[in-house]
Amino acid sequence: MANDNLKGKKVAILVTDGFEQVELLQPREALDQAGAETKVVSLKQGPVKGWDMTKWGKEVPSDLTLDNARASDFDALLLPGGVINPDKLRIEPKAVAFVKSFFDANKPVAAICHGPWTIIEAGVAHGRKIASWPSLKTDLRNAGAEWIDKEAVTDGNLVTARKPDDIPAFNRAMIELFSGKTKQERPAA
Repeated sequence: MANDNLKGKKVAILVTDGFEQVELLQPREALDQAGAETKVVSLKQGPVKGWDMTKWGKEVPSDLTLDNARASDFDALLLPGGVINPDKLRIEPKAVAFVKSFFDANKPVAAICHGPWTIIEAGVAHGRKIASWPSLKTDLRNAGAEWIDKEAVTDGNLVTARKPDDIPAFNRAMIELFSGKTKQERPAA
């Protein structure tokens, strides 16, 4: 997937301790190979600790704290899942506001697994088709979204996927969306 489709694009990756390791590392690698400049934005300074399926995983350096990050400095946003990470992020007002600001500016966003929890909390799930881990189905429906059981779903400026097995399709759809090859505009409600 190496190319320069995303050359000059800056992508924020919003995480905190407990992100699903593979859902950050593999999409980030795909973004980097496509020429994007990726920055890990976290709630705290220093490294953030990943979750590796059933145990604690690798630490990833944080490039910016949420206090020092502005959506206006980025072209797109990646929201890795895991259960712990998005559950912590969705109760942090600054994290929710950061996510919402990407939607307010109609910038592309990619979320996988439990990542849509923060999208729900930001109040921007309503009327969208969203793939996620199956346990979020009721949460998404209650937020006015349509839960889709597919490996990658693009709806306007949002691409979502269900689980780690979906990462190859998710990465392709994310790069297509972030590169501007997918139409981002959503029809008026």
